[in-house]
Amino acid sequence: MLSAKSVFQEILANDESFALFCSIAASGESQGGWENARIAALVPDSERELAPKITRHGADEDKHGRIFNALMKKRGLDPVPVPPETDYTMLLEKNGIGLAHEQLGRDERLTVQDIVTYLSHSRVTEQRASEQMQLLRKHFADDPDIGRAVRQISDDEDNHLAYCHEELLRFAYAGHGRAIQRTLRACALAEIRIYRDVSLAVMAHMGRILGWSRAKSAVLAAGIHAMYAYERMGGWRRMVSLKMPERRDALGGPASAAPEFA
Repeated sequence: MLSAKSVFQEILANDESFALFCSIAASGESQGGWENARIAALVPDSERELAPKITRHGADEDKHGRIFNALMKKRGLDPVPVPPETDYTMLLEKNGIGLAHEQLGRDERLTVQDIVTYLSHSRVTEQRASEQMQLLRKHFADDPDIGRAVRQISDDEDNHLAYCHEELLRFAYAGHGRAIQRTLRACALAEIRIYRDVSLAVMAHMGRILGWSRAKSAVLAAGIHAMYAYERMGGWRRMVSLKMPERRDALGGPASAAPEFA
């Protein structure tokens, strides 16, 4: 039976597809770590109290990159080049979502509106990351090879999402509500399209590696298109709602250590 679990099992069981999966994930996490570190360094003076939380966010992303690289190393695998069409983080940046790398590369203080843009972008992408990790956690939390990594990253992504909700609500109460909703909507509508395209590209690469039949690839592609249709018709709204999280001050402390992989 074709299911999310069976597809992931195939990908994880094959060294070549596993290396590609981990390389794509590690690249995205490392890019996120760099972005957050730069944002923390450039936070406007009026928001300096937010800098430690942004730093923690970046440290978590860096940690996730190390975890995916460690999973490859454990199996004696080396990272592989990430096909540009599967690079979710860079495609978001190229489509004007979030803060541009060119801007972050300059030593100029960000504005409060820049921070609102950053948090809105993060709220959308962390929703996606949290849901993806919850799916992996559902099926692989007790897996002897990747279970600890999945649980650790899933916990972190949930913390990141809670942090975005709390901080965006703080800015909304300070008078930025309309800008936040406008930015969230634009980010969400762009993200669902990019996520669809990246998912199709990743599945195409996996299909070639694993020798999937044309029929199987077509079924998986149809599922991706169906998910996009649902999100385009209204599913995207889950990415733009804001509510005070149960986890308050979720990024108020230091990042936890990455698990060791023997």
